[in-house]
Amino acid sequence: MYKISLITGDGIGPELSDSAISVLNTIQEKYGIEFEITKLIAGDKALEQTGKALPDDVVETIKNSDVCLKAPVGESAADVIVVLRRMLDLYANIRPSKSYPHMPALRDDIDMVIVRENTEDLYTGKEFSLGDSAVALRIISEAASKRIAKYAFETAKQRNSMKKVTCVHKSNVMRVTDGLFAKACVEVSKDYPEIKFEEMYVDACAMNLIRQPEKFDVVVTTNLFGDILSDESSQVVGGLGMAPAANLGDSFALFEPVHGAAFDIAGQNIANPSSFLLSIKMMLDWLGAKHNDQKCFEMAKKLESTIFDLVKSGIKTKDIGGDKTTTEFTKQITDNL
Repeated sequence: MYKISLITGDGIGPELSDSAISVLNTIQEKYGIEFEITKLIAGDKALEQTGKALPDDVVETIKNSDVCLKAPVGESAADVIVVLRRMLDLYANIRPSKSYPHMPALRDDIDMVIVRENTEDLYTGKEFSLGDSAVALRIISEAASKRIAKYAFETAKQRNSMKKVTCVHKSNVMRVTDGLFAKACVEVSKDYPEIKFEEMYVDACAMNLIRQPEKFDVVVTTNLFGDILSDESSQVVGGLGMAPAANLGDSFALFEPVHGAAFDIAGQNIANPSSFLLSIKMMLDWLGAKHNDQKCFEMAKKLESTIFDLVKSGIKTKDIGGDKTTTEFTKQITDNL
């Protein structure tokens, strides 16, 4: 029995959460993987009701679960996900970008992963005013840099791909902070002679993600650069609606869709749930690895292929040019499962 904390989110979050629960219930009923799902409120709604975007009881429930799923939250997102990442030491943000059929990808052969350091950089929020200026501290440590570099190389080792890691930084300008990050990646690369290693400045990477996205395999970078580049890579393969994300630590993990709460279409039952469902795929892979559960691995593969086949057949939700509601699209997936 896997205990899943589910933050239902804001905007389209509750609709996507219903979709996720339907898929998890189908997996439980048909394939015998047992889940205990606890729905939690965090984000704008929680802030309005309790005065805190991330209430203490929600944090305790998450800590006592095996894994967390988080639907998109609204304006208070930083008070939820950034806090949880640091509190639970979820140091690796994993953002796969893959071409799917009938999506407006630049090419049909894109299959990359961005491995983003998740706990440091400007996102520590250490900012202050100094006279008429504002100052932000950019914190990069050797330990965190080596830790995320190792995760990137291990990821490349496990992938059925070109076995390449691209370290992205801007050490020609930020010589101390990015210099440290680049040096850490170079040192870790020596432990993986079988993996091709290259370095690239962040501006060149941003350009090449559009110019030659098929040349990337695993990209490892700092927190801020990773946030920006992973959104770009998602758009390169057709948009955020097919982009899942994992926040991983050594003993706990949180999975979420990349996109936001999309208040403009909330309540209309037209949102594409694929990003959240592909996050469940990543969750199943993580549970399989942590608990040596072959059923989870098999189910992860089956869920992804089911979504792939559905999109390949041209079936899409209304928000991305199809004619299906969120509920109808989800039912097609559960029926096919």
